[in-house]
Amino acid sequence: MCFTSTPRGARLARRLAAVRLDAWGLPYGTEAHDDIVLIVAELTANAVRHGHVPGRDFHLRLHVDAHSGTARVEVTDTRAERLPRRPAAVPNGSGAEEAGRGLLLVSHLATRWDWHPRAEGPGKTVWAEYAPRGLSNERRAPVSRSSGSGPAADQECLSGWMRSASSPAPASAAGSPARARSRIA
Repeated sequence: MCFTSTPRGARLARRLAAVRLDAWGLPYGTEAHDDIVLIVAELTANAVRHGHVPGRDFHLRLHVDAHSGTARVEVTDTRAERLPRRPAAVPNGSGAEEAGRGLLLVSHLATRWDWHPRAEGPGKTVWAEYAPRGLSNERRAPVSRSSGSGPAADQECLSGWMRSASSPAPASAAGSPARARSRIA
């Protein structure tokens, strides 16, 4: 998904991730849902604050593995000269500073996180993986939905802010809990 590199873009990315997680079987109010949404919020806010390049957007990719239930959040911006600290170098946050604790939150919530240079140009991708605790097998196996027409497609598009880079699931796999889900905007 592609969002403007503004606070509004970060807010929309967070809200869209929350809706998508709920649709994928991680309901609002659960620990896993709230933790993943917080990770999305922190990474997108960092992309806006530290990765902003005028006229350039940031990209969000959210993927939930159907077998393990692990969620992967990737946020890509186009600013190459401002790089985050590596996970081992993030301070423990014992100071009283008001800002600078986003990656500390991510490091505590995520199973693991890191960053790498952007493959298709200048910039970087910061990613985090979250492995939910205590999900039942039904919750671990969200099902891909077709991105055809109708209400599901309307939710999928959300007024044109989201572009899907993955192809729709085949009709025979629509009820298969073994499908992984991935959407790129």
